[in-house]
Amino acid sequence: MNKGDGPYSYAQNSSYQRGVVDAAKEMIGEAIADKLDIKHLSFASLNAFCIADFGCSVGPNTFIAVQNILEPVEFKYQTQGLNSRIPEFQVFFNDHVTNDFNTLFTSLTPYKRYFAAGIPGSFYNRLFPKASLHFVHSSNSLHWLSKVPKEVLDINSPAWNKGRIHYVGSAKEVLEAYSAQYAKDMESFLYARAQEVVDGGLMALLIASLPDGILHSQTTTGMLYELLGSCLMDMAKTGVVSEAKVDSFNLPIYYTSTKELEAIIERNGYFNIERMEKMDQPMMQATPNLQMCTLHTRAVMEGLIKEHFGSEIIDELFNRYTEKVAESSFVLNLENRKVIELFVLLKRKMTN
Repeated sequence: MNKGDGPYSYAQNSSYQRGVVDAAKEMIGEAIADKLDIKHLSFASLNAFCIADFGCSVGPNTFIAVQNILEPVEFKYQTQGLNSRIPEFQVFFNDHVTNDFNTLFTSLTPYKRYFAAGIPGSFYNRLFPKASLHFVHSSNSLHWLSKVPKEVLDINSPAWNKGRIHYVGSAKEVLEAYSAQYAKDMESFLYARAQEVVDGGLMALLIASLPDGILHSQTTTGMLYELLGSCLMDMAKTGVVSEAKVDSFNLPIYYTSTKELEAIIERNGYFNIERMEKMDQPMMQATPNLQMCTLHTRAVMEGLIKEHFGSEIIDELFNRYTEKVAESSFVLNLENRKVIELFVLLKRKMTN
């Protein structure tokens, strides 16, 4: 279940995510200036420079991200005296088949400096012909797993996650199952992109992650998931939902560490890590408040919860959730917001 399998559009459409995209603009510009060999591409009879945004949602942040790529590519051609060789641009917007591509393309007109196409499907699979992409972008999407690890739903498994909806506060076997699923998914993503990206092509990935040595239970995000799960269990105790229904619900989200991600990339072997660093996080400097926390969680999670439990419980669930967040000094403490945005720049190794 990658972003797009449910109502995950908040990740791309929020003002916070717009701030993340803006913060990455300089890094992407530097990546293109320093790492993209346009002369190698230009003299290979390049007719179109192909860009793909994986997990695009419905905009407008995906359009801003594309502009952040397109403009420095054009500028590099100009500054290297290759004006006559500036290619046409083809941009592919990818998300799950349930994504609202009609809304996406209705909003495209002001940004139309390129040929655009929608590519529905999971980004954990191949989606493009071999060696057809020159620049890949993905923002705030790769912490969504393709599926919940099967072990956490198996009553006979040591990783059965009874009474919880995430690995936060769970047994080590649950965390290990999530970690293994993330590694499998990320390896699939990297292998698929390795087939699709040209030699010397770049991937700029903005990935929500944890600093090395930080536990998810030590973060505001982890506490929010734990509070949401406790609300569902409270409702099970009063008969609003069945306990079995809660036991079978887990969030398909995993936050990797820098070391863990680096090991996966190196094991894949098709890409060089050109840059990997924590980004400045706009809008995280303001003290979080009750409304921000509850609206954010509801926007991201409501669709998943409706799909599993039905729409009837939503209002009561988030009323309970708001009360629990209000009672938690941990959640509203800025010092506990340790989830970071990691900027990862990868370059496709040469095959010849």
